[in-house]
Amino acid sequence: MTSDPGRVTCTVHDGIAQVRLSRPDKLNALTLDILDQLVATAHELRADKTLRAVVLAGEGDAFCAGLDFGTVLKQPTRVARAFVPRPWRGTNTFQEACWAWRRVPVPVIAAVHGHCLGGGLQIALAADFRFATPDSTWSVLEGKWGIIPDMSGIRSLAELTSIDTAKRLTMTAEMLSGKEAHEVGLVTTLDADPVVGATSFAQQLADRSPDALAAAKRLFNDTWTSSPRRTFARERVEQALLLAARNTKVAREAAFARVRPTFGPRGR
Repeated sequence: MTSDPGRVTCTVHDGIAQVRLSRPDKLNALTLDILDQLVATAHELRADKTLRAVVLAGEGDAFCAGLDFGTVLKQPTRVARAFVPRPWRGTNTFQEACWAWRRVPVPVIAAVHGHCLGGGLQIALAADFRFATPDSTWSVLEGKWGIIPDMSGIRSLAELTSIDTAKRLTMTAEMLSGKEAHEVGLVTTLDADPVVGATSFAQQLADRSPDALAAAKRLFNDTWTSSPRRTFARERVEQALLLAARNTKVAREAAFARVRPTFGPRGR
C-alpha cells in the first residue's frame, strides 16, 4: 500500500518557524504520515538553538478537522505500531504529535481558523498560546465516535479549564465557536487574522532572552501541578543558570541602554 505523502511544511525566517498543516483538500485531517511529520518537525526544531518561536497553523479553510479515520483505519498494522508508547519519552506517536510541541523550548503559538476538531484541537491545546478567529469551530469530537481524546488532550484540558467543563466537552462533543472557546479558557486571544496576530506576538517575544523564555516554559510545564516546595527548588536552579547566561547579560545591558537586544543562540 502506498502511504499518503507527508503534508507538514516548515519555514524559518528571523528565528520564527512557520509550521503548516498542508492538506487543505481534506481540511488538514490527520493521517499517520502527517502525525509522523509533526513529530519529526517538532524534534528538528527543538534542536535549533537559534529558534525564537513557532507559529503553527493550517492551510486552506481549516486548522485541522481531526483524524482521517477513513485513511488511518486502512493501515491497522501501522496504527498498532503508532499506538505503542516509546518508554524513553512516555508517549506514543499520536500523543507525541501534540506533546512534542511542549518539548520545543521556545513559545509555540497555534493560529486557528475554521475547524479545530478532535486531534486538531489536541494539537492546538499542546501549544503555549492559541490565537483564533471568533467564528472558528472547536470540539472534543472523539465523543461523537464513542472514544476519548488520547493525543494528550486530557492533560491539556485539565490545565486550561475547570474539571466539570473538561468533562462536559469530552462527554458531549459539543461544538464551540472561537468566542465560546475563549470564554472557557481554550483560546488565548481572539483575532480576525490569527496567523498575523500570532506572528506579531512571536516577534514581540523575540525581544526577550531566549534562555529566559525557555526557562519559563520549562518551569510552568514541569511544575504546574507540583508542590510549592518542588516549584521553589526548580525556580532557584533555573534562576542560577540564567544569572550566569550570556543572553541575560545582553538583556540587562540593552534594558539599561534602552536599545533592542541582539541575542545569541539559546543556551539549552
